[in-house]
Parts: sequence; structure tokens; C-alpha cells
Amino acid sequence: MLVVSNTSPVSNLAIIGRLDLLRERYGRVLIPPAVKTELGALTHPVGKIRIERATRDGWLRVEPLPAIATTLVLPGTLDPGEIEAIQLCHHLSADKLILDDALARAAARTLGLKFSGLLGELVFAKHAGTLPSVKTEIVRLRSEARFFVSAEIEAIILAGAGE
Repeated sequence: MLVVSNTSPVSNLAIIGRLDLLRERYGRVLIPPAVKTELGALTHPVGKIRIERATRDGWLRVEPLPAIATTLVLPGTLDPGEIEAIQLCHHLSADKLILDDALARAAARTLGLKFSGLLGELVFAKHAGTLPSVKTEIVRLRSEARFFVSAEIEAIILAGAGE
């Protein structure tokens, strides 16, 4: 399966020590250069080390963005990582794009791209038996990564996880 990720799912999973969930599910995850740059600016030292290790191990791989891919015009309100992740996914006809931002998801949807987010990945891991509790990870995301999730979305996600 060919998968492209934006910055936040990778950085947040790295911060809480769950980056391996992406490797276990997909084997390899591609990121565009702008996402690599954004990940390089991560201030969480342990999370940064985990990302560097994943890149060094080769399963988190920076994929150059061909010039032709950059001709895909996207809303200017998206950040560079989101833009390049969507462009790369579209160019490669990847099976999935992992991103969390609502505007980025709307742009991906208009292009017919299949996507999931960080919380969806946690739910999948719970159903696959590799994660005991989504609720525990949401608490950790909030406290350790300053990840925002509304109470309404959290309730939906936890219901989907059977919690």
C-alpha cells in the first residue's frame, strides 16, 4: 500500500511513542520535503529522535516532489507540508493520505483522495489488537503533544473504538 503523510500525524505519534503504529500498518510511509522540514523543526527531543530513527531505518521516507506535481493548485490557507503531501499523494496516485487538518481534508476530498487521520489510525490499531486503549492515547496526545480534539469528535472516535 502506498501511503503519504502530513506532518502532524507523524510528529504527534512520535511524541507519544506510537510512531511504530504506522510502520506496522503500512510498512513504509512517504513524506514530501516540506513535511521533512516541518518535522525537523520539532522541539520535542525524544519525538525528534524517533522520527530520525524511522527515517534512518528507511520506513519513513522522504519522496522528492516532481515539478509536475507542484502544478496542482491548492488553497493558499494550507501550510507547505499539507500542500506538498496532497500534491505528492495525487501525483503518485497513493492509496492513502494521512492528515488531520479540516481544510486539508476538504482539499483532498475534492481531488478524490482517500485519507485518514491520527485518531483513525489509533482506532484501527485498537481493532487490530496492537493498541489497548484509544482513550489513553488521546489523553497522552493532549498532555504530551498538545493535540486538540473536541469533546464531540472524541466521543465519536471512542464509540468507534468500542470504548
